Amino acid sequence: MFTFFLKGMGLSASLIMAIGSQNAHVLRMGLRREHVALTVLACVVCEAVLIAIGILGMGTLLSNNPLWMRIASWGGAAFLFWYGVRAMRSAMQSHSMRVSGGEQAMNWRPALAAVLAVTLLNPHVYLDLLVLLGAVGAQQPGHGKFWFGLGALCNAALWYGLLGYGARLLAPLFARPLAWRILDAAIAIMMWALAIQLLM
Repeated sequence: MFTFFLKGMGLSASLIMAIGSQNAHVLRMGLRREHVALTVLACVVCEAVLIAIGILGMGTLLSNNPLWMRIASWGGAAFLFWYGVRAMRSAMQSHSMRVSGGEQAMNWRPALAAVLAVTLLNPHVYLDLLVLLGAVGAQQPGHGKFWFGLGALCNAALWYGLLGYGARLLAPLFARPLAWRILDAAIAIMMWALAIQLLM
């Protein structure tokens, strides 16, 4: 069972560590120190649900349907391109983002809506969790599916926790507006690169 657990953890780590829209959002909330627990928990719960659905057979079903795969690829590319445009627009603005909460801190409802949007409206998440991770998990024999899924989920919880709560260590760096502009520009370039990769 430990082999299946490590296999799930390793595959999840290889998919999750690329700076995507979800990771960028968790990093932003961590740097701002706003609703970090809520953001991390929402990401982990979404991962758990999507991993379970994928392992229970949805991943194999989707990967065997070329039309659905094409729709997911084009939808994912469109979302990533739009997110890249948003990040680049932010990079061109001269104001800096707060690195700690203040009197204008975001309410928990819009914070939850924001993390759910970057998670569930991003078709790239479905490709990673349902199609890739889910299809591999569904192929594990017997109880191996459960341990594979648990390993993937443990990796997600560890990653988002480190990203959200570890971001505050970078707060002194991101107190400077230039650091935010560089981060936003880098995110935009990565989003456009991922979009092109999906289309190809």
